[in-house]
Amino acid sequence: MVSAGTGSPSPFVSFDRESWRALAASTPLPLAPEEITQLRGLGDTVDADEVATVYLPLSRLLNLYVATVQELWSAQSRFLGSGEAKVPFVIAVAGSVAVGKSTTARILQALLSRWPDHPKVELVTTDGFLYPNHVLSERGLLHRKGFPETYDRRRLVRFLAEVKSGATSVVAPVYSHLVYDVVPGAATPIENPDILILEGLNVLQSGTRACGRLPGIFLSDFFDFSVFVDAAELDIRRWYVERFLTLRSTAFQDEKSYFHCYARLDEAEAVATAETIWAGINAPNLVQNIAPTRSRARLILHKAADHSVRKVLLRKL
Repeated sequence: MVSAGTGSPSPFVSFDRESWRALAASTPLPLAPEEITQLRGLGDTVDADEVATVYLPLSRLLNLYVATVQELWSAQSRFLGSGEAKVPFVIAVAGSVAVGKSTTARILQALLSRWPDHPKVELVTTDGFLYPNHVLSERGLLHRKGFPETYDRRRLVRFLAEVKSGATSVVAPVYSHLVYDVVPGAATPIENPDILILEGLNVLQSGTRACGRLPGIFLSDFFDFSVFVDAAELDIRRWYVERFLTLRSTAFQDEKSYFHCYARLDEAEAVATAETIWAGINAPNLVQNIAPTRSRARLILHKAADHSVRKVLLRKL
């Protein structure tokens, strides 16, 4: 365990794989190999050893955070005489397209739900809070899908505010990756979970509104903990292209897929198309909006070229 950085002061403490894994050495892994296979996303190589090394210690740390926050909430309720029930512990998971943040979120959900004192863990992605395609088209933003301005941030803030207010049931909109759009009228009820994991590209954003003014409330105001999944841009680009090639022969083959036209591309054409999309949309979003929020996270998982986490940075208290 060493201070992060090269001699200059850092708000983070850095752990290598061995020292991080040792923090949960006595904790048994509650997930079977076949469960882990089902949880990982396209191109991700996470296995039982990776879960035991990286995610099991993180779930143990989060379990301690949840217990501490619950105790603090109870103490405050007694002090105020409010008698209010505890509210969900909210965890944000951020990172680029294709970096593996969805896999991270799903593994954390599975591990945290195994702890007896917070068995109900819900996972919501911010995709459902994107504006529908017809709205993005009207505003000339369809080609910038995933950038901060393409989300209904007011609706997303309202959703989290209701969750943290202890509402017994809150609904999250549903997004279909098949048709690449929000599903009209569809919603997922979120009914007073112990933990809510919110996963998305720009959940740690603190940028200005379209009018140039800072918002009065940030999404991060509602987070109890945040994780940023990080990697070198060249590696993320390669993972994105590899994922595109896999989708070309799987999901894109469905005639209902928004990207069905790409199913007919040969490999060279598919690689060129993926690299063009990366250079025109995903890379600018990463550089301009996503990567700058990395330092705002409570914990950073830094991946190597093989998708394994090689370094964990934990913000000092």
